[in-house]
Amino acid sequence: MLSTGLPQGAVPKLERPGPLRDRVYEALLELIATRALQPGQHLVESELASHLGVSRQPVREALQRLNTEGWVDLRPAQGAFVHEPTEEEADQLLTVRALLEAEAARLAAARANTADIDALDEILGLGLQAVADDDVDAAVALNARFHAKIMELAGNAVLAELAAQVDRRVRWYYTPVARQRGEQSWIEHRDLITAILNRDEQLATTLMREHTEHTRRSYHARVK
Repeated sequence: MLSTGLPQGAVPKLERPGPLRDRVYEALLELIATRALQPGQHLVESELASHLGVSRQPVREALQRLNTEGWVDLRPAQGAFVHEPTEEEADQLLTVRALLEAEAARLAAARANTADIDALDEILGLGLQAVADDDVDAAVALNARFHAKIMELAGNAVLAELAAQVDRRVRWYYTPVARQRGEQSWIEHRDLITAILNRDEQLATTLMREHTEHTRRSYHARVK
């Protein structure tokens, strides 16, 4: 285990294809997005390199890239630290997410078929089970999967591309409130599925906007 506190078993295995620096970047980004590496946590190059089974150079390059993208802060004479998002940063991101996903819900309601509804129902069942099991990691992953499915059903490539740019940050902000949102989040998902099934574009838009707003408020009201 890293002395900086990375949970046992959290280090992902690096896939072989692709440049090493990109694989290290993806591994570190996933650890940050899932909060296996916590905001404010010190990132020691040598320890990360050891646990990822690589030299320090690709780790250094990955940290520099993550710094450019706002995931990591590089402090002179101190090193690298996982970025601690401000309330304003979170608010801006979650507001943009609400706009994108409300439109995705509207489009999904206009296009979804029976097989699509079945797919959403399957994710819903798994999500409710994860909440019942108090499996926060699974609940977060399934929440992301549910919203990704809605985006897929929207059938708008540009919208999907924009959503993909904020997806990991949404997970980053959602994880601290996943237990707090709990079953209520999935009840809101169920209502959304019904609106999509009924091809009610206006209701689907409203429900998704309210759903994402609940998450935004929960994030600001969380216990820090």
